[in-house]
Amino acid sequence: MDLFSNIFGQDAAISWLREAYLADRLPHAMIFAGPVGVGKATTARALAALFLCERPKDMSPCGKCESCRVFIAGSHPDYHVITKELIRYHDKTGKSKGIDLSIHVVRPELIDPAGRKPSLGRGKVFIVEQAELMNVQAQNALLKTLEEPAGRTLIVLLTDQPRALLPTIRSRCQTLRFAALERDTVERELRRRGVDKTLASDAALLARGSLGVALKWIEDGVVPSARELAQQVDNALAGQPPPDLPGWLKAAADAYAQKQLDRDELASKDQATREGLALYLMVAGERIRGQLARQDDPAELERACAAIDAIVRAESYLDANVNTSVVLQQLAMALER
Repeated sequence: MDLFSNIFGQDAAISWLREAYLADRLPHAMIFAGPVGVGKATTARALAALFLCERPKDMSPCGKCESCRVFIAGSHPDYHVITKELIRYHDKTGKSKGIDLSIHVVRPELIDPAGRKPSLGRGKVFIVEQAELMNVQAQNALLKTLEEPAGRTLIVLLTDQPRALLPTIRSRCQTLRFAALERDTVERELRRRGVDKTLASDAALLARGSLGVALKWIEDGVVPSARELAQQVDNALAGQPPPDLPGWLKAAADAYAQKQLDRDELASKDQATREGLALYLMVAGERIRGQLARQDDPAELERACAAIDAIVRAESYLDANVNTSVVLQQLAMALER
């Protein structure tokens, strides 16, 4: 069972929750805001276990009551985790890709059950993952539930983009900030999980304070590809451009997408490919920015800045849903110039 004592690097957030809980002032609606993979979901789960426990002591669930027993078993009837993928259970075709969190998920999975009595009597907990993906219709439909939930209810919205939520949503929730983890902390936790020292060091640097991202990128084979890309960028800045960087990026993005499809066969291949391309563009951009700090030759600085501009334009095209082949063609032309 997840416990607050097992959460590291988020002392301020845990301290606030502890004081609010012990003073019986825990808000019924909260936003956990912060980077992906820094402990928001783990904290929400620990809070849910405590909130639903029949005999909690201090800040720990007892682990023995009926509520704790079914929570540990993963079958608690009053604990609800809402994700965009749940659209597949509510879509009659069964083929939805679940790109956003629609009203067709939020209503049956949160709004409707929030108005019913809890099965075990202690209360109800709803955790919304990637809450920023709720469309406007879903967010507006949720307002009344956030403002006046029925009975003892806890609703936690998890997001790395709190500004993507409507002001009316944010005003009805208490926002709790989660910080990026220290690189040494991420590397230590990776080593504790049996990850090789070199791989752990590279993953911790690449993930920029996110243990969850580091673990996922190790599993998906992103770290070795990022090493290769960094070398290509270094060679390009040294006047030895790779023969086909856009082609390499496409292959790497396709490999990333295939990993996501292996994990979830109903995932959107196009969306996963875009995510992979955005990831490797970010890696290339960060590598070039790192080199800028070590350059003093005006010509080299100008070339590096032009490369960054090309990458930023490519990222903006991706955000605008431009075809990935067109994005790569534009990037190639810009880099050649």
